[in-house]
Amino acid sequence: QVQLVESGGGSVQAGGSLRLSCTVYGYSYNWWCMAWFRQASRKEREGVGSIYIGDGSTVYADSVKGRFTISQDNAKNILYLQMNNLIAEDTGTYYCARDPSRCTGRWYLPEEYSTWGRGTTVTVSS
Repeated sequence: QVQLVESGGGSVQAGGSLRLSCTVYGYSYNWWCMAWFRQASRKEREGVGSIYIGDGSTVYADSVKGRFTISQDNAKNILYLQMNNLIAEDTGTYYCARDPSRCTGRWYLPEEYSTWGRGTTVTVSS
Protein backbone atom coordinates (compact mmCIF):
# COMPACT_ATOMS: atom_id res chain seq x y z
CA GLN A 1 0.00 0.00 0.00
CA VAL A 2 1.37 3.36 -1.00
CA GLN A 3 1.66 6.02 1.70
CA LEU A 4 2.66 9.65 1.31
CA VAL A 5 4.06 11.59 4.26
CA GLU A 6 4.65 15.32 4.08
CA SER A 7 7.09 17.22 6.28
CA GLY A 8 8.91 20.54 6.47
CA GLY A 9 6.08 22.91 7.24
CA GLY A 10 6.42 25.70 9.74
CA SER A 11 6.13 29.42 10.37
CA VAL A 12 8.10 31.94 8.36
CA GLN A 13 8.03 35.65 7.70
CA ALA A 14 7.02 37.03 4.35
CA GLY A 15 9.93 36.90 1.94
CA GLY A 16 11.33 33.78 3.55
CA SER A 17 11.72 30.25 2.25
CA LEU A 18 10.70 26.73 3.19
CA ARG A 19 11.28 23.33 1.63
CA LEU A 20 8.58 20.73 1.97
CA SER A 21 9.20 17.02 1.51
CA CYS A 22 6.88 14.22 0.52
CA THR A 23 8.25 10.76 1.24
CA VAL A 24 6.70 7.85 -0.63
CA TYR A 25 6.46 4.57 1.26
CA GLY A 26 5.43 1.17 0.05
CA TYR A 27 6.35 1.47 -3.60
CA SER A 28 9.12 2.83 -5.76
CA TYR A 29 7.57 5.67 -7.63
CA ASN A 30 8.01 5.61 -11.37
CA TRP A 31 5.84 6.83 -14.19
CA TRP A 32 3.57 8.64 -11.77
CA CYS A 33 2.11 12.09 -11.76
CA MET A 34 2.84 13.66 -8.36
CA ALA A 35 1.41 16.98 -7.30
CA TRP A 36 1.37 19.47 -4.50
CA PHE A 37 -1.89 21.01 -3.37
CA ARG A 38 -2.68 23.49 -0.65
CA GLN A 39 -5.75 24.46 1.26
CA ALA A 40 -6.22 27.68 3.18
CA SER A 41 -8.79 28.09 5.90
CA ARG A 42 -12.34 28.20 4.48
CA LYS A 43 -11.07 27.78 0.93
CA GLU A 44 -11.06 24.94 -1.56
CA ARG A 45 -8.00 22.82 -2.15
CA GLU A 46 -5.95 24.24 -5.02
CA GLY A 47 -3.23 22.76 -7.16
CA VAL A 48 0.21 24.27 -6.65
CA GLY A 49 2.15 22.26 -9.20
CA SER A 50 2.78 18.81 -10.58
CA ILE A 51 5.68 16.71 -11.79
CA TYR A 52 5.72 13.66 -14.01
CA ILE A 53 8.24 11.34 -12.41
CA GLY A 54 9.01 9.65 -15.71
CA ASP A 55 10.73 12.67 -17.25
CA GLY A 56 10.75 15.31 -14.52
CA SER A 57 8.51 17.70 -16.42
CA THR A 58 6.74 20.21 -14.21
CA VAL A 59 3.86 22.63 -14.37
CA TYR A 60 2.87 25.29 -11.85
CA ALA A 61 -0.09 27.40 -10.89
CA ASP A 62 0.26 31.03 -11.97
CA SER A 63 0.14 32.13 -8.33
CA VAL A 64 3.43 30.35 -7.51
CA LYS A 65 5.25 30.37 -10.84
CA GLY A 66 8.78 31.70 -10.44
CA ARG A 67 8.70 31.28 -6.65
CA PHE A 68 8.06 27.55 -6.12
CA THR A 69 10.00 24.61 -7.55
CA ILE A 70 9.12 20.93 -7.50
CA SER A 71 11.95 18.43 -7.64
CA GLN A 72 12.47 14.73 -7.02
CA ASP A 73 15.02 12.40 -5.50
CA ASN A 74 14.24 9.08 -7.11
CA ALA A 75 16.84 7.20 -5.09
CA LYS A 76 15.14 8.22 -1.84
CA ASN A 77 11.54 8.27 -3.12
CA ILE A 78 11.16 11.87 -1.98
CA LEU A 79 9.37 14.72 -3.68
CA TYR A 80 10.27 18.29 -2.74
CA LEU A 81 8.56 21.65 -2.92
CA GLN A 82 11.00 24.54 -2.60
CA MET A 83 9.09 27.70 -1.73
CA ASN A 84 10.85 31.06 -2.00
CA ASN A 85 9.71 34.63 -1.53
CA LEU A 86 6.72 33.46 0.49
CA ILE A 87 3.73 35.72 0.92
CA ALA A 88 0.83 35.64 3.39
CA GLU A 89 -1.44 34.15 0.72
CA ASP A 90 0.76 31.03 0.69
CA THR A 91 -0.46 30.15 4.18
CA GLY A 92 -2.28 26.83 4.37
CA THR A 93 -1.96 23.09 4.67
CA TYR A 94 0.12 21.56 1.90
CA TYR A 95 -0.57 18.09 0.59
CA CYS A 96 1.20 15.84 -1.85
CA ALA A 97 -0.83 13.55 -4.06
CA ARG A 98 -0.26 10.71 -6.50
CA ASP A 99 -1.86 9.60 -9.73
CA PRO A 100 -0.32 6.37 -11.09
CA SER A 101 -0.26 7.64 -14.66
CA ARG A 102 1.03 10.53 -16.73
CA CYS A 103 0.14 14.07 -15.76
CA THR A 104 -2.60 15.64 -17.85
CA GLY A 105 -4.03 19.07 -18.40
CA ARG A 106 -6.30 18.34 -15.44
CA TRP A 107 -3.36 18.09 -13.00
CA TYR A 108 -4.82 20.84 -10.80
CA LEU A 109 -8.03 18.92 -9.99
CA PRO A 110 -7.97 16.99 -6.69
CA GLU A 111 -10.21 14.26 -8.11
CA GLU A 112 -7.44 13.25 -10.51
CA TYR A 113 -5.40 11.80 -7.63
CA SER A 114 -6.01 8.56 -5.78
CA THR A 115 -3.49 8.79 -2.94
CA TRP A 116 -2.95 11.69 -0.56
CA GLY A 117 -0.76 12.52 2.38
CA ARG A 118 -2.09 14.06 5.58
CA GLY A 119 -0.52 17.43 4.95
CA THR A 120 1.93 19.81 6.57
CA THR A 121 1.05 23.32 7.67
CA VAL A 122 2.74 26.48 6.41
CA THR A 123 2.14 29.84 8.06
CA VAL A 124 3.52 33.02 6.49
CA SER A 125 3.34 36.17 8.57
CA SER A 126 3.45 39.58 6.97
